[in-house]
Amino acid sequence: MTMVLVLAISSLAAWLYLLIAHHRFWRADQRLEAAKALDHWPHITAIIPARNEAKSIAQCLTGLLEQTYQGQFDLVLVDDNSSDDTKAIAQQTAKEHGAEDRLTIVSAPPLAAGWTGKLWALSHGVAAAGKKADFLWLTDADTLHGPGVLAQLVSKTQTDGVDLASLMIRLRTKSLWERWIVPAFIFFFQMLYPFPAINDPRKKHAGAAGGCILVHRDRLKAAGGIAAIRTALIDDCTLAKKIQDAGGRLWLGLAKDSYSLRGSDGLMPLWVMVKRTAFTQLHYSTLLLLATLLGLSLVFLVPPVLTVVAIVTGQWSLAGIAGLAWLLMAIAYAPTLRDYGQSPIKGLFLPIIAALYTAMTLHSAIDHWRGKGSHWKGRDYSADGETTRPGA
Repeated sequence: MTMVLVLAISSLAAWLYLLIAHHRFWRADQRLEAAKALDHWPHITAIIPARNEAKSIAQCLTGLLEQTYQGQFDLVLVDDNSSDDTKAIAQQTAKEHGAEDRLTIVSAPPLAAGWTGKLWALSHGVAAAGKKADFLWLTDADTLHGPGVLAQLVSKTQTDGVDLASLMIRLRTKSLWERWIVPAFIFFFQMLYPFPAINDPRKKHAGAAGGCILVHRDRLKAAGGIAAIRTALIDDCTLAKKIQDAGGRLWLGLAKDSYSLRGSDGLMPLWVMVKRTAFTQLHYSTLLLLATLLGLSLVFLVPPVLTVVAIVTGQWSLAGIAGLAWLLMAIAYAPTLRDYGQSPIKGLFLPIIAALYTAMTLHSAIDHWRGKGSHWKGRDYSADGETTRPGA
């Protein structure tokens, strides 16, 4: 048996495992159900960190203020040293909805050392919310939620005993690059954090999506609060792990009616989005990086390359094995593509997108080795999350 044949069989075995034994992540079927009738609807406070979000804050707050939630629901907006009209637009939006009494706006102090910007803002939002709320809804200022989302999230927590319920919001796919990169991002995230395993209390998988997290206030306090994850660049999954370690139950699903208002018309913003935390995800380990690069190559690149080579050289057994692995890849990707309104045929081109993600991961590592750290919202972070250029 030649090495090439071994590679083809190994790749096929990998895809058989992913389809059959990896918690059926690829089905993309973890969704919120319609809200059920409850005897008591708990008090909810939404916490919205906002830094220079003048373009989206009106839409974000409108979506929140128009929730059809039957219980008490109020909002805390944390103005994180914005230099635009974020605060003024937020005040005007609340006034237009007759909801000035439901919206509290607090200003975060200048960013302290040892904190990432978003978590610093969230910590002040949680403090401003006080002890009134039963659950805190952590959501981004560039996110639009449909009117029934909160009721569905609360229903999930109350009927299933969930302490942290999170949604992977629907990312924009208007531009050419978004339509190629975004569905793959969602697919890879599900592969890395299998939603069915996270939602199974018998398993110890943990994960969440930072654009929409509903967390029990007391469970958050028991986990050490926001301060317990203050340096985390991948704050959503880190928070989920803390909640789980504190005895909490998790649920993570794909959103139907929650949308990102932020778009990327070119490749570079998407590249930066992935590169920002790719090496962080690998714990800055060179060994894990090498293993990841080899794994990505075996799983995504070997099948199409060997299929083409085998067909050209007339090695039909090899072509059959590698081609089957390539087909299984496309089958696994199809549900995510359909969810984003795209043809399953695009699954055959996933190896090209995987090659781009491989390059993004390598770029992330190179930046770390060069001491460049991460950059977000006008702030630079070192590998351990420390701000190296905090700005304000």
